Amino acid sequence: MYNHKKRKFTISYLKGLIYQYRHAWILSYLAIYMVWFCYVEQTVQKKFHIITMPVDLTIPFCEYFIIPYLLWFAYVAYGISYFFFRNTKDYYKLCVFLFTGMTVFLIISTIYPNGHYLRPEEFARDNWCTKLVSWLYQADTPTNLFPSIHVYNSLGVHIALTHSACYKDKKICKRISFILCYFIVLSTLFLKQHSVFDVITAFCMAAVMYYLVYCHAYQKILAFLRPDKRKKRRVVHDLRM
Repeated sequence: MYNHKKRKFTISYLKGLIYQYRHAWILSYLAIYMVWFCYVEQTVQKKFHIITMPVDLTIPFCEYFIIPYLLWFAYVAYGISYFFFRNTKDYYKLCVFLFTGMTVFLIISTIYPNGHYLRPEEFARDNWCTKLVSWLYQADTPTNLFPSIHVYNSLGVHIALTHSACYKDKKICKRISFILCYFIVLSTLFLKQHSVFDVITAFCMAAVMYYLVYCHAYQKILAFLRPDKRKKRRVVHDLRM
């Protein structure tokens, strides 16, 4: 009898958790992204369009930027996890922002293979940072680079944090986020992972997605998807204006 009640309680508890965190479904996109990304990484090796700008040659290599570059993984994971548990609306906005840009990146990489030859052939110094950079170079080929997802996702997380009511009074956290985002952007250039062109296109795409997700356009799209016909007519009229 006790076991039956315990089992019933466990099943009810699990159902409650599944319902409470049902918004986790959108994270299944990451599996699609990884499969697609690995495919373009393996297929694009030698034949690609070279993407560089003259200013790239003036930027020196600095292995110490590997620190903010790797912190990117924790930064993005923190942003998604924080809103996953704290604010579902901000969580969906961030996921839409990130995943839309990541999909655009994959489409570009598939139909327009690209890369560069900016990486140094050898390192001037031998330290733990250069060892990490060497590992990074082996794991990540200098192909499929624009727009830079490192830059784009960093901008996405910072925008999400600064526009969330959860961080309204957390000025120090916002400043830390800005500093980390700033150095992550720089790290892509000083590690020769990306061209300035990759960074510029990431900013451009982030600007477009910022308008669509965090400005009035987002509310108009949501209203258009609702069944109220009068609201749809009003939205169509506003879009025409």
